[in-house]
Amino acid sequence: MQQLIDGGNFLALSRQSPSLFSAPMTFELANGTSVIITAPGIIQFHPVGNTTSKKKVVLSCGVHGNETAPIEICDELVQRILSGQLSLSHNVLFLFGNLPAMDIAERFVQENMNRLFSGAHSEGEGLINDERKRAKALEDAVADFFTRQNEQNGERLHYDLHTAIRESKNEKFAVYPYLHDRKHSKSQLAFLAACGVKTILLSENPTTTFSYFSSFYHNAHAFTVELGKVKPFGQNDMSRFKEAKDALVSLITSNDYSPQVDMDELDIFRVNQVINRQQEEFTLHFDDDTPNFTGYPKGTVLASEPGTDYTAQVDGEAIVFPNAKVAIGQRALLTVVPTKLDDLDV
Repeated sequence: MQQLIDGGNFLALSRQSPSLFSAPMTFELANGTSVIITAPGIIQFHPVGNTTSKKKVVLSCGVHGNETAPIEICDELVQRILSGQLSLSHNVLFLFGNLPAMDIAERFVQENMNRLFSGAHSEGEGLINDERKRAKALEDAVADFFTRQNEQNGERLHYDLHTAIRESKNEKFAVYPYLHDRKHSKSQLAFLAACGVKTILLSENPTTTFSYFSSFYHNAHAFTVELGKVKPFGQNDMSRFKEAKDALVSLITSNDYSPQVDMDELDIFRVNQVINRQQEEFTLHFDDDTPNFTGYPKGTVLASEPGTDYTAQVDGEAIVFPNAKVAIGQRALLTVVPTKLDDLDV
């Protein structure tokens, strides 16, 4: 335990010696912060003080193991908290998602974890692989954190941090999960803007992503946050993530951090089409290096499979997250169109 506190190397130990965390452990830092480790890659921090007013912040990363910049950001924050360099004002749960996929520098080992939440991990054949088991463990960790005894009144926040497979015309963007009857939050859009994230995609249907799970099942403000492009460990230009890291530090260490945003600064899109791969022969009709948010004229064939062409339905309809290699039945492409947000909850 002292080695962990002195070195702050929780992620490294989780990856290299996961048996160290095979049983839950709790300890206290010199500044009084309570630390709870329930499994490799899952660590909670609870600072002393008024528990009823604290925010409950979940920072998840590595749900895809090769999306390294958010992993490096969260690893640094955990090290600074353990060493006492950062003093928290709020409860924080760090989740390092797919540890084995990190070790092989791949998105996943057997199955895309970000399609396994909201109970999808137990559908079909059930918990048949480590990614399904891990998705359930991550859900359980979030549920335990948000409903922790005597700490149930604070605002619930979850930022699931990613980087995208391909370049993007809008480098940083966030997916706002479908809210059902809830309003979109202007204060959350302001926080994302402070992170350098000024492009927002409004999802209009339930999904099996991690952010939708927290939003729907735990009434949290939750987002899938894309901070840039996939790079190997150690090859990220971390200066490109400074705004995001600084905003995250301010969020978890300040009692009254409340950035503002001019809504005219934001590019808001709504999802127009969700195109799933239904057959083995599935083709995207644009180059592999075509950036996210590239728009096309109405009628342009964007993808096809035997018997079906998928076309742009309106002029300027743009592509996001194209991936022809997903498993059959999974999303191979989103298309988006510009929209406005007129009815906001402050």
